[in-house]
Amino acid sequence: MPEVQDIFNLYGEEYLQKHKLSYVQSKAFSAISKCRTADLGGHRDVCENCGSTQISYNSCRNRHCPKCQTLAKERWIEGQKANLLNVGYFHIVFTLPSELNTVIYQNQKVCYNILFQAVSETLQELCADKKYLGAKIGFTSILHTWGQNLCFHPHIHCVMAGGGLNSVGKWVNSRKKFLLPIKVLSHKFRGKFLALLKDAKLEFFNNSNPFAFADLIDGCYKKEWIVYCKPPFKTATCVVEYLGRYTHRVAISNNRILAIKNGFVTFRWRDYKDNSKKKVMTISAEEFIRRFLMHILPHGFMKIRHYGLLGNKNKMSKLKICKLQTHTPIIQKNKLTAFELVEKLLGRSIRKCPDCGSERIVRCGLSPPIIVN
Repeated sequence: MPEVQDIFNLYGEEYLQKHKLSYVQSKAFSAISKCRTADLGGHRDVCENCGSTQISYNSCRNRHCPKCQTLAKERWIEGQKANLLNVGYFHIVFTLPSELNTVIYQNQKVCYNILFQAVSETLQELCADKKYLGAKIGFTSILHTWGQNLCFHPHIHCVMAGGGLNSVGKWVNSRKKFLLPIKVLSHKFRGKFLALLKDAKLEFFNNSNPFAFADLIDGCYKKEWIVYCKPPFKTATCVVEYLGRYTHRVAISNNRILAIKNGFVTFRWRDYKDNSKKKVMTISAEEFIRRFLMHILPHGFMKIRHYGLLGNKNKMSKLKICKLQTHTPIIQKNKLTAFELVEKLLGRSIRKCPDCGSERIVRCGLSPPIIVN
């Protein structure tokens, strides 16, 4: 199966000769190129019964690597199960207009933080309004910066419980199939984001041409922004499955890449503007690498955030009240080891020899990573 790593290794040197990478891009590029190779070191598992030897190389653990997200995703999901309530959940998507792509890409950390702030304030203020819900809510927000074709498309996915605690601490359910009016959500989100953007200290764009920046803001005020609220999830299990699909997703998974040939990459994508039809796209390897690297997040940036009842200040107090009033069973967090998580994913024991079935496996011969001077 062709992988992102193959594209980097085949065409990466040529790309680096033409393009300058930022520190985080360079770090991710190097990590993905070396993931699960001898460059990062590894170990040998030897069966004392039959002598069978299995060699395993270390993972890079970079959060943008398509190979390294499964274990991190499962560990995160296991930790979130204890926070789910026995109520319906809504999935809300906040999207920014493409006209803002340049200024956002040039000021990623500032603009992504503004996006999170605008989304959280929009949801919390509207839900606190007695006209809609009149309660304090809890939700998780996840930043994605890509579209299916790998182009720059910053947006936030929110998973929110259908209800909250009112001013006297009583649980209030939202309507089953309706949370907030979409136009109200869209207009408030637009106003919040643009007001914060105007006040932000941006490194580029508005400093170089303040009149162009003012025209851009005025144009965005006149546009209808896209906010989408999907039908609520039926059960908490569905919420967990959703979180698994979205939380640790990278710009493109390896299973979408169909071919690498003669300097071109072919991959599958879904065109949401054309009734979500599945299509195939072929672009140059140079363009593929450029698009992939656009989605490397700033150093240390948190792309998954919890708000309201799910915030750190409320988890130990208000979330317990919510569980009692929604008849949610209290689940004790049971932290699984890396071995247990891997075995859960594979559905078999990794402590048994694949050839003879013996459990007399000895790990030895730890090889250090290759250091190139």
